[in-house]
Amino acid sequence: MQKSIIGKKIGMTQIFDETGKVIPVTVIEAGPCVVVQKKTIENDGYESVQLGFGDVKIKNVTKPLQGHFKKADVACKRTLKEFRLADCSAVNVGDVLKADVFAVGDAVDVSGTSKGKGFQGTIKRNNQHRLKMTHGTGPVHRHAGSMGACSSPSRIYKGKVLPGHMGAEKVTVQNLEVVKIDVENNLIALKGAVPGPKGGIVCIVDSVKA
Repeated sequence: MQKSIIGKKIGMTQIFDETGKVIPVTVIEAGPCVVVQKKTIENDGYESVQLGFGDVKIKNVTKPLQGHFKKADVACKRTLKEFRLADCSAVNVGDVLKADVFAVGDAVDVSGTSKGKGFQGTIKRNNQHRLKMTHGTGPVHRHAGSMGACSSPSRIYKGKVLPGHMGAEKVTVQNLEVVKIDVENNLIALKGAVPGPKGGIVCIVDSVKA
């Protein structure tokens, strides 16, 4: 991983390229992110940097975290994320990373928490088929079908797709293209959609498949 940054999803819009082609983009407020901590092989067994994003009032931060930020001599941040960069020695505690860590044309992976859908049935949650609407199948047209034989194995196999809570889980979208960067306002426009609602926190890193 070469470059990473934390951002907030602003929303989707569209822009036009030089040929007049419409490009759907997601606008992300990327940074500024401050380096709060550096982990080293000597102390921690591996190298990484911890980035902080989004200001928060000190009264809303626990005392252990207040000491963590005070040790780094940085303002309290709402979100902390750790990234293993290829060269952690290039950054120091207190450095600020902005949207210009990426360039137009870069391929990135974006991770975020998907929208929560609440409790959903097997048709919406697992893309299963419904029963026939006639011939006496009602009123359970959208219910799950047979769970298996009654005597053997006398239980439900692990992994059986069933109704339950849907969404609100970590989702990563790979190989999105950086279409435009506004360094002054810390905005990055990515081609396509990214997971999560407006205002959701996302992590942008170099694509592993580029």
